[in-house]
Amino acid sequence: MSSRGLLSRLATGARQNDTVSSVVDHLRDMLNTPQGESITVPDYGLVDFADVCHNMPEAIGSIQQSIRATILKYEPRLRNVSVRFVPSDDQLSVRFEVVARLADSRRSVVRLRTAMNTGGHMTVE
Repeated sequence: MSSRGLLSRLATGARQNDTVSSVVDHLRDMLNTPQGESITVPDYGLVDFADVCHNMPEAIGSIQQSIRATILKYEPRLRNVSVRFVPSDDQLSVRFEVVARLADSRRSVVRLRTAMNTGGHMTVE
């Protein structure tokens, strides 16, 4: 195995790590932006959780679909996005798992955990 091949793989891995970090940062911002807050792109962000939280647990499907649709529309670096509700003992948050592939890679899978608290703030890890 040549050192050039190893250096190439290391550089590719570093670029993928940078891409994943950038995607996570963007998702954190995007998922904490209520729809209608952006003047130029009114549907950017998620549905207003104040409108759906009174319908819990039935609203979980709406939140899940909003997360997926927003990612598909506004994060082109991800494809094959799935969002799954993750049951939790914590009554004050709603958790989801987001799994997707990096658009520029066949093998790179991104798996993120999200949690929405009662104030509507979404954490992304």
